[in-house]
Amino acid sequence: MSFNKSIYEELILQSNDQQRTVDIRDGTIAIQYFEDIFSPTITAKVKVVDSGNTIESFNNSDGEKQSIYNGLPLRGGERLSMRIAGNTTSKPALDFSSTPDRYLYVSSITDIISEANNESFTLNLVSREAITNETSRVMRKYPTGSAINVSVEAILRDVLNTERIGTIERTKNKYGFVGNMRKPFTVLVWLASKSVPDGSGDATAGFVFYQTQDGFQFRSIDTLIAQPKKQTYIYNPTTVTYDENDNKVNNDFKILNYITKKNQNLIEKLRLGAYASHRTFFNPLDFSFTNYQEGVFSLNNYSNKAENLGSNDLRLPMVQEGSSLSLGDVPSRLITAVLDIGTMEPGVSKDDQNADPFLHQSQTLFRYNSLLTQTMNIMIPVNTNLRAGDIIECLFPKVTISDRTEYDSETSGLYMIKELCHQFDTTSSYTSLKLIRDTFGIRR
Repeated sequence: MSFNKSIYEELILQSNDQQRTVDIRDGTIAIQYFEDIFSPTITAKVKVVDSGNTIESFNNSDGEKQSIYNGLPLRGGERLSMRIAGNTTSKPALDFSSTPDRYLYVSSITDIISEANNESFTLNLVSREAITNETSRVMRKYPTGSAINVSVEAILRDVLNTERIGTIERTKNKYGFVGNMRKPFTVLVWLASKSVPDGSGDATAGFVFYQTQDGFQFRSIDTLIAQPKKQTYIYNPTTVTYDENDNKVNNDFKILNYITKKNQNLIEKLRLGAYASHRTFFNPLDFSFTNYQEGVFSLNNYSNKAENLGSNDLRLPMVQEGSSLSLGDVPSRLITAVLDIGTMEPGVSKDDQNADPFLHQSQTLFRYNSLLTQTMNIMIPVNTNLRAGDIIECLFPKVTISDRTEYDSETSGLYMIKELCHQFDTTSSYTSLKLIRDTFGIRR
């Protein structure tokens, strides 16, 4: 299997005072670019080897050229304009060079090795907003009557000062809060856990906040799952791969290797209360507690209301031998809290709850944890058209003694891209994906 050679069209490193630049294309031996639906910022790593005589010393004391590390110098905060060519129109360039707000910034320099006529180092890169996040705080009050997505956009524009905003999905529920001097990313991830998508039932709570090439995303897990598949990838250990209709498969869409990292973790899910929990809330307005029956959350009442990636509902074992109750019927976690009533606005009634926890708390636990039921790592030829959060179809052969090509109906199916890594070096380029899904089988 051959890989496409990486072509670095632009790699311009600029000093942190923005007065000096150096082209590092000739010395770059590897680049890795990362996205993750549970990470609020994109990251990258650039491995550079420099033989010296590259840039004039920044203090101009002797006029001689020296290496990048001390010649630029590299001290953190430098920005990189990067563009790596795509190999087809369907796989465009990885472009962080079009405008300054897309540049990546050096957060640290590691793996520094210096010798007489050679030095190497790794640039660890983040988006500009990752640095702004560390120097900004959410201070103002956001009103109770405001939808969560409105507050999210306000924080992105007014606190992070970014225009790189992708899809901000509308939320069904409203929530008022005070920033309390917390960092923007902390608040945005916290708001994601309280959000219910607009026009949906209370079984679909749970958003994710993350960044891709297209900007910041605030999207519900159910909406991500319901997306049409971006691409189909097929695994076959032979050199030439055929699909189920005996048509030759384009090697660009072949799974080069894969490994299933996790297939369920029952004890962890029980500890977190993913299948069933009991919620007891105290109302400070009338000093009442939640009715016991109202406080019970059961997976059996919610799993069929939410979107899933597979064809099967999650099947849980019985609590014990001879029992008619499954693990989805018996609470394994107790949740207690004080209801948020009257803390933000005066003159409220006992029914005026600020983001009713009954609509999101246990449902979010269920949604986040069910999504991680199965975890798989795969490697494919580089595809810069993919994003974290995309849905792809993977087809894996059935383990059988038959000579016929059949795909396993349980392992094959739709997966969500949780993490993405594009790797480029001087001889090859490929993409590594961490895939997740909540149920098994092929969705019809």
